Amino acid sequence: MPLKKLVFKPGVNRENTRYTTEGGWYESDKVRFRQGTPEKIGGWLRISGATYQGVCRSLWAWTTLGQANLIAVGTNLKFYIESGGAYNDITPIRVTTTLGANPFVSTGTTTITVTATAHGAVNGDFVTFSGATGTYATTWNQEYQITYINVNSYSITVASVIPAGSYGGSAVSAAYQLNVGPAVVVPNVGWGAGPWGSGLWGSGTTNFNSLQLWSQSNFGENLVFGPRGGGIYYWTTSIGLTGRGINLSTIGDADCPTVQNFVFISDIYRFVFAFGCDDYSSSVQDPMLLRWGDQESVTVWTPAATNQAGSLRLSHGSRIVTALQSRQEILVWTDSSLYSLQYLGAASGVWGATLLGDSISIVGPNAAALASGVTYWMGFDKFYTYSGQVQTLNCDLRRYVYNDINLAQKEQFFAATNEGFNEVWWFYCSATSVIIDRYVIYNYLEKIWSYGTMNRSAWLDSGLLNYPLAATFLNTTSNNLVYQEYGLDDFTTATGVAIDAYITSSQFDIDDGHTFGFVWRIVPDITFNGSTTSAPQVTMSLLPLQNSGSGYNNPLSVGGTNDGTVVQSVSYPVEAFTEYLYVRVRGRQMSFKVQSNQIGSTFQLGAPRMDIRADGRR
Repeated sequence: MPLKKLVFKPGVNRENTRYTTEGGWYESDKVRFRQGTPEKIGGWLRISGATYQGVCRSLWAWTTLGQANLIAVGTNLKFYIESGGAYNDITPIRVTTTLGANPFVSTGTTTITVTATAHGAVNGDFVTFSGATGTYATTWNQEYQITYINVNSYSITVASVIPAGSYGGSAVSAAYQLNVGPAVVVPNVGWGAGPWGSGLWGSGTTNFNSLQLWSQSNFGENLVFGPRGGGIYYWTTSIGLTGRGINLSTIGDADCPTVQNFVFISDIYRFVFAFGCDDYSSSVQDPMLLRWGDQESVTVWTPAATNQAGSLRLSHGSRIVTALQSRQEILVWTDSSLYSLQYLGAASGVWGATLLGDSISIVGPNAAALASGVTYWMGFDKFYTYSGQVQTLNCDLRRYVYNDINLAQKEQFFAATNEGFNEVWWFYCSATSVIIDRYVIYNYLEKIWSYGTMNRSAWLDSGLLNYPLAATFLNTTSNNLVYQEYGLDDFTTATGVAIDAYITSSQFDIDDGHTFGFVWRIVPDITFNGSTTSAPQVTMSLLPLQNSGSGYNNPLSVGGTNDGTVVQSVSYPVEAFTEYLYVRVRGRQMSFKVQSNQIGSTFQLGAPRMDIRADGRR
């Protein structure tokens, strides 16, 4: 029987059974498609040995007039500006107070109780003390992370044991940073946890503590930023990387918003927007209200005949979720609709809102991305696209994604672009995970999908960077940024490890499975171009089944093995594949798998062939 060419349709399809999707790919991890053929994705490298505190949920890149490249990094604990591999803490100060006499009380351990009336801090907040005098003054006058005790006291942990007693003197000042948020969404369960009337009478309900999510945009060389549900803050290059952001309401006019869910600066005519903010002369947050300041200003918010400040209240939905700058419009999502904001001019109300789509969804504030002029986003049960009209994005992995997803952690989910490969990525949590552990890729040029596992919490694809930048999630306290598509291996830490990449086909057979097939030889077709190891290799496997509904054979084949390692020929170094791979595999259906797990190795699969013949009906 002649050699059979193994050519599969590009993309991974999990919308039906392995057998029904014959002729395609069914499983993947760390693999993408180029010109219809699968290849291993690029590696990643940490940008420096420095780390930041907390879990990063936002990244933003911009350049100063002095040509310094800066990265804003917002975590659940702090807000940083990265420069030269160092993370500079610019977290704003919530309040500064003077404590009572000798506020530091020790019982002879490293745990110190601090008396601070109505401190307003939550567990995990950061405070910086100054002005302490007397014994151990150097110990007190620094930053600490607190452990909450009650509304009037908390504890800190010092480096060494302090003898029992009270310390600090009479002029200790405490500067409290903005309240921290949880690293992941935390459920509140029981009586009073949910809204009034949301559960059955006599039963508790569950709601969730929201993540600490930041939004930010550069206003020229300066930065406007803020946490969801908090104020708007302003950092200027003039105060330097050691200066903290200041509350915009302290330098803005009387109508500057004091609370918002999303802050944004338009590329069109440069307006600062606050979404889900408080109205004029009010401190009550309106989740459907959006306001903008005067053109080219961060401080003027009071509407007047001499400026273009103003506001709109959207009507479809219960809250504004997020916004995104598109080509000639600003797209605004509520929890049920999509709006277009367009500049109308000072004589026509400045900005106007047009409803683009209703009865749609978006899973979270970071779930939308703009790629090649088209907007893509992830909803609660499907993917969407907008390029002048809202449409459902056909997804060959919809069932796979939404049948194994933890929507309770939806605020973590985020979209990312990888323009160098014409891709949009979505990162999300699988059903049993409370941290992001999955991704799904849409190649918008070839209109195909793939998926895999990866742990990331934020992503930035910017023309100001040589590589996409992503935030790792090593733990809840100390993490780093990595350059994606850099090299071939996983350098999240100083020591590189191999990336386990594989792709498995759907099942194929002979003549619709009337007879068993017997394979005795595979002729590989694979390239290792770009590999840095002298002997790159992959493992090719045939996975046989007796019937489409059965599991893989055990033993796997009549010869006891179903795979072989394809190694670059030592005798012919210009070749990138072995001439033959001998196997003894028998089954009614089979799947083909290619796997790479080697330092310094990459691959791109071509069209392998195999010797297969009919081998009886049972």
